[in-house]
Amino acid sequence: MAQDRRSGCPINLTLEQLGDRWSLIVIRDVMFGNRRSYGELLSGNEEGIASNILADRLKRLVATGLMTRSPDPSHRQKGIYSLTEAGIQIVPLLAQMCAWGLDHTDPSPLLSVRAKLLVAGGPEMWDALMQELRHLHLGAPEPERSVFKEVRAAYEAAKAP
Repeated sequence: MAQDRRSGCPINLTLEQLGDRWSLIVIRDVMFGNRRSYGELLSGNEEGIASNILADRLKRLVATGLMTRSPDPSHRQKGIYSLTEAGIQIVPLLAQMCAWGLDHTDPSPLLSVRAKLLVAGGPEMWDALMQELRHLHLGAPEPERSVFKEVRAAYEAAKAP
């Protein structure tokens, strides 16, 4: 693998691990939407990811160790995707991307709800989210705080007329 690197720069190596924008979108959907199957990821994606791109990115994310795939007990040919510890530790990076996007782009107000909460919540909220993700994806004990519930409630409130 070392020969395939463009350089040993940590930024370059991070970009090589994450791949491209679709990889981050897939991680976002697993992380914040708790979409764990191929079907959920395909049907729930706001950006309209193509099925072949999704399949490729899931394979890549599993191969790079950011996600795992386990058999779905309800169907032999389906899989359940989970974040690894390395994948969970992307939370602060995505939160910083949220902050930058809020400051330097013109995002949808409704789709900005999660970003605004993460930015306002800061590292304390990021840590709470990572604990919740460890529970959901790695079997860690259930934390007292549910960032998913907080985000869902804020999103529902923003959707209401």
